[in-house]
Amino acid sequence: MPHDDASYTGLRLDEKAVRVLAHPLRSRILSRLRLHGPATATELATALVTNTGATSYHLRALEGVGLVTDTGDGVGKRRVWRASTEFHSWVSSDFAHDDDAQTALGWLERDYVRQFAHRAEAWLDAQHHWPAEWVDRLGLSDSVVTVTPEQAEAMAGEVSAVIARYRTAGEGDERARRVFVVVHTSPVDPASVLPE
Repeated sequence: MPHDDASYTGLRLDEKAVRVLAHPLRSRILSRLRLHGPATATELATALVTNTGATSYHLRALEGVGLVTDTGDGVGKRRVWRASTEFHSWVSSDFAHDDDAQTALGWLERDYVRQFAHRAEAWLDAQHHWPAEWVDRLGLSDSVVTVTPEQAEAMAGEVSAVIARYRTAGEGDERARRVFVVVHTSPVDPASVLPE
C-alpha cells in the first residue's frame, strides 16, 4: 500500500532486505521497536523471550539493510536500538526474477497475516473490559468492490491518505489510544486466473 504522508518515513524493501526480514525473530524485533520505541538487546530479549546474543546478532542483520539503527544513547557496550523508519513497503514484481526473494516475501506476508490474526483475537478477548465508545467503533468489517487494477491503485491511495490524515490526530488528548489499521485486498475468487 502506498504511504503518501511525507512526515511518515518508510523504506521500500529490496531483495536483500526482504531476505533479512523474513525471519521470525527479526520480524518480531522490528515490530517491537516500532510499537514500543527504542530498546537495548537485553530489553528486547526479555520482552521476546529469547537470549541477548541472538537478539544482538539479529539487530545487526536488520541494521545492515537499514531497518534499525543505533540511537547513540547507549553507554559503553550497551547500545540502544530503534526502528529506522515507521513502515516498510514492497512491490511484489520487484522480486519476479529472484526465487529466494519471492520465497522470503511469501513467508513475510504470511507472518503479517498471523500477526494480524493474533492481534484481532487479542482484541476479541479483551474488548469486554473496554468502554462501549471504543468497542462500538473498533473491530472488523469487509466490503466487495468491482475495480480495474488502476482503480484498485487509486482506492489504495485514497485509503492511505485518510490514514495519514488521522495518524497523529489524537495526540495530546488523554482519551486517545493507538489503534491498528490493517488494509487487506484480495480477489473474491483467488483461484481464477485472468488471461495474459
